[in-house]
Amino acid sequence: MMWRGKLPHTGEPVEVESSDGRIAAIRRLGQGDKTALLPWISSGWIDVQVNGFGGYDLNGTVTSQSDIEGVTRALHRCGVAAYLPTVITGSYDRMRQAFQALSKYAGSKQFGSASIVGIHMEGPYLSDEDGSRGAHPREYIRNPDWDEFQRLQDAADGLIRMVTLAPEREGSVPFIEKVVKAGVIVAIGHTMATGEQIDRAVQAGATVSTHLGNGSQPVLPRHPNYIWHQLADDRLWSTFIPDGHHLAPPVLKAMLRAKRNKAVLVSDAVMFGGMAPGRYSSLIGGEVELTADGRLHTVANPAILAGSASSLEVGIANAIRYTDMTLAEAVSAVTVRPAIVLDMPQLGGLALGSPANLTLFDCDTDGSGMVVRETVVAGETVYSPV
Repeated sequence: MMWRGKLPHTGEPVEVESSDGRIAAIRRLGQGDKTALLPWISSGWIDVQVNGFGGYDLNGTVTSQSDIEGVTRALHRCGVAAYLPTVITGSYDRMRQAFQALSKYAGSKQFGSASIVGIHMEGPYLSDEDGSRGAHPREYIRNPDWDEFQRLQDAADGLIRMVTLAPEREGSVPFIEKVVKAGVIVAIGHTMATGEQIDRAVQAGATVSTHLGNGSQPVLPRHPNYIWHQLADDRLWSTFIPDGHHLAPPVLKAMLRAKRNKAVLVSDAVMFGGMAPGRYSSLIGGEVELTADGRLHTVANPAILAGSASSLEVGIANAIRYTDMTLAEAVSAVTVRPAIVLDMPQLGGLALGSPANLTLFDCDTDGSGMVVRETVVAGETVYSPV
């Protein structure tokens, strides 16, 4: 199979050939009249935080194989070739069944199963304070438990790739050290940690801030606070939700400037993404409302967001439109950078021998006109509108 497109960082037209699911050749094409009509081509986009999408939920009472396939297909339509299904705070039994279901699908060789490159465990070791806990149910939030984590990792057949926790919780530091030693990425999120607690977490091995600027109290001291501490720590990568609601455009612009090449874009999409405005009910978050402009919040407290209803291609366009990110930088923030964070560099770029995961798309340099033309996973076209 072969695909043609322009590289976002140079505009150079290339032809990419795959064999046995991997990139077998990359050829430069001569400049001509027809090359201007080519789409952009990049390695497949990576989303490290997906809770659901298109009416399919990964955090219901039961996580079914049809739910997982539904989310995967919906993400393919949005240009996402690889992702971390995200299992959030819940009872041990609910989380365990979700991990088992995801592991089963990932190993099934079913449609798009190669898109699941790990699982993100967001909670239950988070702050239980309103605001910082977000939509995570307080009754299931608890302190880090290494034995419990090992049992959940066993249920996931070793697929848990990232754990988000609040480092102020009792036992966090030794837990972080053990998790990192086991080869799992630790992220800081849904926290009220002090600067000292954040520093200890980073020294123990935490390397990422989860959706920085969100999962926080509506009212904070101007300074210092846990957002500034993480933003200023050059040791930490940071993920951001550029849906236009989680971070106001000027805030997103300032934060991306601060993190520079350690900024990663995520969707944090939930099952209501892509659905019509209205009120909905879910196991996580309870009663929520999706507004006409795409903002998803809890009904009990409209100031508290309940995840994102936007997909990653919307976030890429917003990041270009609202900030001084170039197209090349925005693409890097969903390819090269998340691949580095996950310690899976083979997923991040177009290189011989790398998995043939590709995203072909149209987008103007100002972020307008974003349209996904084709998504390729392991050399197979998994989405094309034609």
